[in-house]
Amino acid sequence: MAGNEELKSEVFLLKDLFKGYKWNRLKMEMRSSLGRLFLEKVQKKKSVEAIEKTSSHQQQYRKLG
Repeated sequence: MAGNEELKSEVFLLKDLFKGYKWNRLKMEMRSSLGRLFLEKVQKKKSVEAIEKTSSHQQQYRKLG
């Protein structure tokens, strides 16, 4: 059952939603803006929650349900 729980609470970073080369080609200002906008959207959703930041200060998110 622990495996099922892990699938239900998948942790990810915003950059994980992009192909690596596309994310890396974005200017730092654009990445920061996307991060702020994504966080605002997440705060209104019940399917994703913001959790702690990584040691490199990237916001982590958890997919719920």
